[in-house]
Amino acid sequence: MQYPLYVQREGDTALRASFPDLPRAVARGHSFDELKRNAQEVVELMYDRSEQLIPAPTCSTSELQSLEMDDGLGIWMFIEINLTRVTSKAVSVQFSLPESLLRRVDAAVKQRRSTRSTFFTHAAVHELASRDEAQAS
Repeated sequence: MQYPLYVQREGDTALRASFPDLPRAVARGHSFDELKRNAQEVVELMYDRSEQLIPAPTCSTSELQSLEMDDGLGIWMFIEINLTRVTSKAVSVQFSLPESLLRRVDAAVKQRRSTRSTFFTHAAVHELASRDEAQAS
């Protein structure tokens, strides 16, 4: 899957990249090729055999540019992350919401420095956990 990555210079020769959809994943490298390899490795290490769900990637450039991580000093790039080696995989879902609800979600996402995908993933996990607790009672 193609995940967005915000890349910034770190010192004179290094690159540092952050995934908005995978907030704890940070990759580093001295070239774009090394950065891409390290990004794949970071995602594998973080999510393989993990209970955490990997959110679907954000594909909206305008949504990405509105995130606080975009300080105007870096560049956005999309990087292929091979999820076949990771047990927690994302699928793309398309659905409709009332516009006013989406504005509220976007405000919460911006405040959390996150993405819509991450927000809806967490909301689904929370809802299902509440449902499971109610059924267990």
